[in-house]
Amino acid sequence: MVGIVIVSHSQKLAEGVVELAQMMATDVDIVAAGGLEGGLGTSYARIQHAVEEVNGADGAIVLVDMGSAVMTAELVLEKMHDDHLLLVDAPLVEGAVLAAVAAAQGKNVQEVAKAAESARQMCKCE
Repeated sequence: MVGIVIVSHSQKLAEGVVELAQMMATDVDIVAAGGLEGGLGTSYARIQHAVEEVNGADGAIVLVDMGSAVMTAELVLEKMHDDHLLLVDAPLVEGAVLAAVAAAQGKNVQEVAKAAESARQMCKCE
């Protein structure tokens, strides 16, 4: 099953997104990688550890909030040299939920990434 990593500048925010996504897909490995010791920021080591934790035979996707989270996640994935690890450009919360549901359905890593990306088209208001 495809794993999911949620990267945010805030550990609490990342954990909240994980909590919500796991409500929709309890069997999917979803891990939070956020914050720095004692504050906001992004940590290469935390992201790397989270990716290693959820990356199995089916791969994993990484969803990020913004700025340095994107850059740090890119560095981690480049160093890992794994075609089954994808950084996905999607809204963090909606993308995580859609990705979790797709992963729970047994979709491959590209399909899970596509599900997360489809959140960009979601209309919340009319």
